[in-house]
Amino acid sequence: MKNEINIVIGSWGSYNECNERALGSKWICLNDYKNWDEILEELKKQGFELDGIDEELFVQDVENFPANVGNWDYVNPQTLFETLKKSGVLDDDDKYEKMEIYCDIEGYAAWESLVDKYEENWDDDIYLYPDFDWYDLGYYFLHEVDCIEIPERLENFIDYKRYGEEFSYDGFHEYDGGIVEIRR
Repeated sequence: MKNEINIVIGSWGSYNECNERALGSKWICLNDYKNWDEILEELKKQGFELDGIDEELFVQDVENFPANVGNWDYVNPQTLFETLKKSGVLDDDDKYEKMEIYCDIEGYAAWESLVDKYEENWDDDIYLYPDFDWYDLGYYFLHEVDCIEIPERLENFIDYKRYGEEFSYDGFHEYDGGIVEIRR
């Protein structure tokens, strides 16, 4: 599954002391855990002293998550896990894709706020137009949404691309796979 998010959890105490846990945990697939307590148990099995030197945790590395997060050192792994669980991203490929796109455009903090506010419905007002470019979007809205019939002799005079680009002022953005509309 493409929505398998893996992290390495580090602790500031071990990092600063340069002990055997300074490089963090083994890779942890967040999809494999139902709650944070299960992750804590895994960390204890790996030798973390969660009531001692390893009580202050941070995300040390991540796989399959958008890069536009900011500084991972300031992302609490428990908050990250609980936000991903609450959002439904770990169980739904469509939500995962929308999360990737949203984070690339708006950033992780904005996505986290969206999930905090709307929980699993955070993506209700995010619409994907896969494989669309601005030309396709302009053509689609003019013909399919607005239902305007253009006489064939005038087709060559319409700049569908420019018309599509006008929607970028209304929450439409280009991404690697097409166009996304973010209505909130």
